[in-house]
Amino acid sequence: MNRFVLAGTGSGVGKTTFTIGVMRALMKRGLTVQGFKCGPDYIDPTYHTAVTKRPSRNIDSFMLAHDIVRTIVANASADADVAVIEGVMGFYDGKSPLSNEGSAAHISEITESPVILIVNAASMARSVAAIVKGFQLLDPQSRIVGVIANQLGSKSHYDIVKTAIEKECQVPVLGYLPKGAVPSLPSRHLGLVPAIERGELDDYFDQLATAIEEHVDLDLLLEVTKAPVLTATSTIFEKQPDAEKVHLAVAKDAAFNFYYEENFELLKAHGAELHFFSPLANEPVPGEAQGLYIGGGFPEEFAAQLEQNEEAKKSIQEAIRKGLPTLAECGGFMYLTEEIWNRQGESFQMLGVIPGKVKMQDKLAALGYREITGVAGNFLIGKEELAKGHEFHYSTYEGEPHSPAYFSKGRFRAQQEGYLKENLVAGYTHFHFASNPQLVSNWLNACMGRKS
Repeated sequence: MNRFVLAGTGSGVGKTTFTIGVMRALMKRGLTVQGFKCGPDYIDPTYHTAVTKRPSRNIDSFMLAHDIVRTIVANASADADVAVIEGVMGFYDGKSPLSNEGSAAHISEITESPVILIVNAASMARSVAAIVKGFQLLDPQSRIVGVIANQLGSKSHYDIVKTAIEKECQVPVLGYLPKGAVPSLPSRHLGLVPAIERGELDDYFDQLATAIEEHVDLDLLLEVTKAPVLTATSTIFEKQPDAEKVHLAVAKDAAFNFYYEENFELLKAHGAELHFFSPLANEPVPGEAQGLYIGGGFPEEFAAQLEQNEEAKKSIQEAIRKGLPTLAECGGFMYLTEEIWNRQGESFQMLGVIPGKVKMQDKLAALGYREITGVAGNFLIGKEELAKGHEFHYSTYEGEPHSPAYFSKGRFRAQQEGYLKENLVAGYTHFHFASNPQLVSNWLNACMGRKS
């Protein structure tokens, strides 16, 4: 099949622009395209899903074992013609400055995927070849099979860049996008996700596809990106034969939609029947629910509406009061506090299950991978168990001293975090259950016999 990583020399060189455009252009040829995103990113996969009409998958070589990464790619792309993996940051940027771990380069190695390197060639000519050559030489095992240039001034500029790269680096230059060929990609902020899902950017996606068709040699792209078919080697996503059915309510709408697709797959494999409901539409927790999952998102964008939705608020309050094992991550955690303060200094009343308030700020409050171990009384993760996840948020929590839910270790800090009370586990960390499927078993076992 065709499978490739679209990588960049750094952030901002056009990875997402090219990924979306290439996906849509290949689909116009009648090909089935499966999208993947390197790293813990929820926004870019939303673009992929909107374009391909198939759920995009996150693959991450820090949070997940290598066989699990390969299995995710194998399973999701089994019925696709082309798998497109969007890189993260620069090609070699990952967990450490001294290794490829967590980088797009690492993912290309694990998944045996050829790499198309995107480089911003604005205001450069022969020097672009030096950049590409450097990426080739840093790791002689790199799988760079082609280059795409961005931000070129003219066709003659492209001819110069193409000639230099192909002579010095011995890889083909597949095409380019000239400056102004398409409108700039809208700023990728959380509030854009609902617009993507409503189809408001479909015309933009089509403009990208047209530009790609005009300036990129798609036939050559498909020729150089043949890759071996991967075989699923991990069994963690297979249906557990002795799994008992457990009804799990999942808050999912424009305000709460940051979930790893593999988290859902693992829950279902272990017997969970997922019942989606929308707090934003004032829907109550489904009556059959035995557990509750409120994922991340951006409740601050919809705080005024969430404040008014009393039926949803009372239903969730009651479910937690009755002891339904509940996991609330990031946006879900924010929703359970007493109030959310937005950047304009306005306050909105939330559920009040967790004492305290959260305040939005312009400065990023936390970003990075986390290694998590539990504490006594945490139904999800025990004291001797380890899971991995990440944090990414602009809000801070202010509240009274309380019982932490887990111990979280990042690159620059290690501390107790989150909120734990009876059967409620809440905090800013997003868990990836494929890092330790035991968490799924723990959660569903805790749900047995309970009902809202």
